[in-house]
Amino acid sequence: MMGKWIRRGLLALLALGLCYQLWIFAHIWWWVDHNPANSAFMDERLDILQQNNPDAELRHKWVPYARISGNLKRALIAAEDARFLSHDGFDWEGIQLAAEKNLKQGRIVAGGSTISQQLAKNLFLSGNRTPWRKIEEAIITVMLEKMMHKRRILEIYMNVIEWGNGVFGAQAAAHYYYRSSAAALTSAQAAKLAAMVPNPRYYDTHRNARGLLHRAAIIQARMGSAAVPR
Repeated sequence: MMGKWIRRGLLALLALGLCYQLWIFAHIWWWVDHNPANSAFMDERLDILQQNNPDAELRHKWVPYARISGNLKRALIAAEDARFLSHDGFDWEGIQLAAEKNLKQGRIVAGGSTISQQLAKNLFLSGNRTPWRKIEEAIITVMLEKMMHKRRILEIYMNVIEWGNGVFGAQAAAHYYYRSSAAALTSAQAAKLAAMVPNPRYYDTHRNARGLLHRAAIIQARMGSAAVPR
């Protein structure tokens, strides 16, 4: 009798897992040609902000790919995913290099996540690091890569990633930091925004940190060789 209930429980969990995957699949299918209004990270951040201020709102405005500066596209690819156009969602060489660097340092100092993996995490998952989340991130990454062109993946990524305390997307970031539009970002401005991506809330309040400026200079030097989707 106990074995029967265990089998039923496992089947129920399997059915729930399948339904969740189908729910994610349906969202990605819809977002192939419709813009997401928010993301899991945006919802999580808004909840935190509203705990202190019930009237808090996020800074966010969607802009299409053509209205985002080529400087920012090149800067993000140079900073986050140099092999973006050639990989299938996972940069295995980058993962290996990051693992070797982390092992050498004895702590996590580098990540091997691609833009596609970061988008998967931002759209659907929480900020908690668990083995289950990494597995789910991989599944979602495969879905994104199979269903969307690289241009669309980058377009959504630039519109939903966090760039400061309650600041999401390229348009809001350009206005917040430079009183500019995403289309008008200069090479230097784009490089600095790209340098902020790994720790945006910290750099929001430490905009002239030495590490940030150093990283921005490296990114700007690499932008010329970054290939972007047309």
